[in-house]
Amino acid sequence: MTLVSNKWLLGVVICLSTQFANAQDWPNLKRFQEENAKLAAPAANEKRVVFMGNSITEGWKNTSPEFFNGRPYINRGISGQTTPQMLIRFHQDVVNLKPKVVVMLCGINDIAGNSGPSTLEMIEDNIAAMAEIAKANKISVVLSSVLPAFDFPWKPGLEPANKVIALNQWIKEYAAAHKLVYLDYFSAMKDERNGLPKSLAGDGIHPNKAGYAIMEPLVEKAIALAMKKKIK
Repeated sequence: MTLVSNKWLLGVVICLSTQFANAQDWPNLKRFQEENAKLAAPAANEKRVVFMGNSITEGWKNTSPEFFNGRPYINRGISGQTTPQMLIRFHQDVVNLKPKVVVMLCGINDIAGNSGPSTLEMIEDNIAAMAEIAKANKISVVLSSVLPAFDFPWKPGLEPANKVIALNQWIKEYAAAHKLVYLDYFSAMKDERNGLPKSLAGDGIHPNKAGYAIMEPLVEKAIALAMKKKIK
């Protein structure tokens, strides 16, 4: 076998090994392992909050870093993630960090089918499971509405708007039934199509600075309400 063939074969092996390793970490547990290990336990008077979500949560810290700087807010958003992936990493990236409050913003990528087809019931079950884990560990829960979405730029034609509305209705009802805080971004951000206007999100999905500026006072109010709740 020639030297060129050997290099080609080695490249294939490395590529396949990388793909296999990534497949073995489907929920991306490695993403925050080092950061979590370095994070000290919360101080006695610290009102720690973990933001759990997908690219909308991850992008928040990149687009509006000043919102997180100087606050006991920990961002644990991972781009592209769906609720089953978040459920798997919920203990590692939320419970083990011992926050007072978790802000959950999830579900849009499930509707897009990022990790395979999902019914609304499947999404709801995963959200409920994360909320139950949080409550069992004395963590107050803020359940955020899914942001408006008229179309997905990476998967056009799915017409997600009505599914988003239906999922948000369930989230609102679940929060009320279980005495959790419901955070309604949708009503404050939707346009006439029940989508995100370009003024708030250039691609119709991911908020820009103006979009996060609407979200920030809403989440601050929701966090304040959650801090006052007694978990039974």
